[in-house]
Amino acid sequence: MKSSYHNRLVACIGGTALLLAMCGAPAIGASSSPTTITVGMRSVFHGDEARLIEAAAAAFDRSQTAYKIELYNSNFKNHADWVQSIAMTGTLPCMIEVDGPFVAAFAWRGYLRTLDQFVPREMRDDLLPSIISQGTYGGHLYSLGQFESGLGLWANRHYLAAAQVRIPTVARPWTLAEFEQAMDRLARRGGVDYALNLSVYVDTNESYSFAYSPILQGFGGDLVDRNTGLARGVLDGPQSVSAMTRFQYWFKRGWTRAVFDRNNDFARGKTALSWTGHWKYIDYRKALGKDLILLPLPDFGHGIKTGTGAWSWGITSACPSPDGAWAFLAYLMSANEILRVTGINGALPARKSALAQSPLYGAHGPLNTFAQQIMSGAGVPRPATPAYGTISKAFSGAVRAIIAGADVQTALRRAAAAIDEDIAANHGYPR
Repeated sequence: MKSSYHNRLVACIGGTALLLAMCGAPAIGASSSPTTITVGMRSVFHGDEARLIEAAAAAFDRSQTAYKIELYNSNFKNHADWVQSIAMTGTLPCMIEVDGPFVAAFAWRGYLRTLDQFVPREMRDDLLPSIISQGTYGGHLYSLGQFESGLGLWANRHYLAAAQVRIPTVARPWTLAEFEQAMDRLARRGGVDYALNLSVYVDTNESYSFAYSPILQGFGGDLVDRNTGLARGVLDGPQSVSAMTRFQYWFKRGWTRAVFDRNNDFARGKTALSWTGHWKYIDYRKALGKDLILLPLPDFGHGIKTGTGAWSWGITSACPSPDGAWAFLAYLMSANEILRVTGINGALPARKSALAQSPLYGAHGPLNTFAQQIMSGAGVPRPATPAYGTISKAFSGAVRAIIAGADVQTALRRAAAAIDEDIAANHGYPR
């Protein structure tokens, strides 16, 4: 996927003339050849998804003659680091992928231009509210995603039946007491090493924030105060401390384990439950077949809370042809393209019209529970603040310490202090 754009990235650093001639801007007096729209993609772990974007770019090129799409893969493990590194050299492509919680940081730094003037009312009304929410910062829309994430409890139907555990629904989820009773029953029966796989083996800050902050929110806590953006008194407040104390208790009881050296215990039948996202559906379905069932997350006292936010597309402030970038983004946001991608990655279609057509998420689809959670308002976006990178890193560190047996209050207090220190150092991240 690496193209001549890589060479232009280097060349563009050289000066204004090269920047105009080689970074997508049409030269004065040039022929009417298509304007190149450069698109910076993340390093997609699933090759099929990357190939779909390549196919979409080729189809878009065939559909018109004004623009030509050139894709560039960041090849960075941390895509946000790649964006910041090329932004410093003034070589941002016309379009970039943005992970939902980093939209605010990129918008605040001036990397993105607003999409307000481009998105038609018909499309906006058809988008899931959470898609609009994740792409909005300071009252302006900066990104659009083809899909939304799903976070829930995967379960082995055979084990639930053997342990006589009730199958919960979005309308009637497990309470905290029922959830813990279910884990206890499942752990006691033969055939499993432990009841719940919490995916603690994932070695990224962002996964912990996405997966475990809904536990805070389910207990009435949060990562930060959503009005002030500060963490003290919230992340280390009594509700959050209660949440993470209970989280630690699950490890102490042996209902879940800090398994770092293997990532397929649920698929192998070593656990009965798996707390993770939509991206595991294909693998789990292959492994468990009809025994695979998707459950909603428990209600820990404040209703079901689930994570939201996924990869999205933004048009950069450096793009010399924003109309062309929008033309391609609008093409990607068509219901057909959304259904192509979500049919491969198992994510929630971003448009209501596509969601209704999806064989996975429609009324009788196997992943409809994810849709029910989102449409019922259970989704809680990660904080839309430029401080989010620090929030995610600090919370991840606290979670690891808590899993290892650290004092919960101390771990959360340190995380809250780190977050607020970053905000103070940046003068509150003024807009």
